[in-house]
Amino acid sequence: MIRPAAVAALAALLVSACSSGEKADASNPTAGLDSEILAWRTAVEAEHPACASKVEGKGCQDFQVMCKAYQEIDAAEKAKGVVTQVVAAMTFAGRNPDGSTGKSGSSFMLFSKDANGWTRTESKPVNMSSCAPL
Repeated sequence: MIRPAAVAALAALLVSACSSGEKADASNPTAGLDSEILAWRTAVEAEHPACASKVEGKGCQDFQVMCKAYQEIDAAEKAKGVVTQVVAAMTFAGRNPDGSTGKSGSSFMLFSKDANGWTRTESKPVNMSSCAPL
């Protein structure tokens, strides 16, 4: 369940992180998330079927993170040291061999932060506007 206040807080933190160069700040629960999202984008480009056709080394274009939202951390995750969880949805478009826009794609990821940093696991699809479960 996603709380509206948590979504608003995440939005404010992400805007703050983007404008401040995303400094490594222990008080910022999303510090380092932007770097993880860039790594996710790189993985999508390398692995997603929509990105299989490469034009000048690039398989996809028009990457857009559609939403990001805090997730509830259950007792088992807390016991493992998870302190922050964020789900995100990304869209992108493949490229045809002639360079034109190809097949559209999407990817959903759950980012979890513990004392060692961020990890990511695939997530079930979410609503692209709110990141609420479908």
